[in-house]
Amino acid sequence: MVSFPTEGIRPDPGAGGRGLDRGPERAAMVAEQLTARGIQDERVLAAMAAVPRHRFVPAALQEEAYADGPLPIGYGQTISQPYIVALMTEMLALRPTDRVLEIGTGCGYQTAVLAALVREVCTVELVEPLARAARGRLGALGVLNVAFRVGDGREGWMEQAPYDGIVVTAAPEHLPAALGAQLAPGGRLVIPLGGRVVQQLHRFTRGEAGALFDEESIPVRFVPLV
Repeated sequence: MVSFPTEGIRPDPGAGGRGLDRGPERAAMVAEQLTARGIQDERVLAAMAAVPRHRFVPAALQEEAYADGPLPIGYGQTISQPYIVALMTEMLALRPTDRVLEIGTGCGYQTAVLAALVREVCTVELVEPLARAARGRLGALGVLNVAFRVGDGREGWMEQAPYDGIVVTAAPEHLPAALGAQLAPGGRLVIPLGGRVVQQLHRFTRGEAGALFDEESIPVRFVPLV
C-alpha cells in the first residue's frame, strides 16, 4: 500500500479546515476522473489515491487541487491534469525495480507519483526555484528515492543512464536525441510532441536491437520544453 506520512506537517493554508489528508477528495478524483476514463493499472490508481495533490499546488489554489484540470504553479509552468498524470504513468508500464528519468520536475507531483511506484526517480528541472521547492515538499512527505538535478532537460541525465522509463512533462517539437539514447533496452519513453497549438502524446519503446518503436496516443496540451 502506498502511503505518505502527514504527521508533523503544518496544515496547508487555504485547506478549508478539512485537515491534511483530503482522502475522500482523492478517492473521488480516482473514481470519477481516472477509472471512469479507462485507467486500469491498480498500482497507478493506488499511487494517485495516496499522493496528497493539495500539497503541490499554490496556497491560493488549494480549493482546486483535485479539480479536473491543470493549475498554474508559477514561472509559466503548470501541474498537469490528474488524468494526464495517471495516463502518462500508466503508459510507462512501471515495475517496482525500475529506475525512471523525469524531465520537468515542476512542483514535484508527478515525481511523487513515480516515486511511489519504482525503485528510484531521477528528475531534471530547468527552473531552480521550482526544483528547490519540489525537493522540500518531497522531503517533508518522506519521499527519499528521488535524485534532483537543475539543468536542461533536453540533455537528460547521462551520468545516471540507462533508464527503464523516461517521462517528459513539457513538449518539444521532436524527440530529443539524448533522451532516446538514455533509454534501456525494453524501456519506455512517454513524451508530448508538437508545437504550441497541436501536440500528440507518444510512447517510444526501445527494442533489443536498439531501434525505437513509436506509438501515438491522445492529443494533449503542455507548456513547451525549453
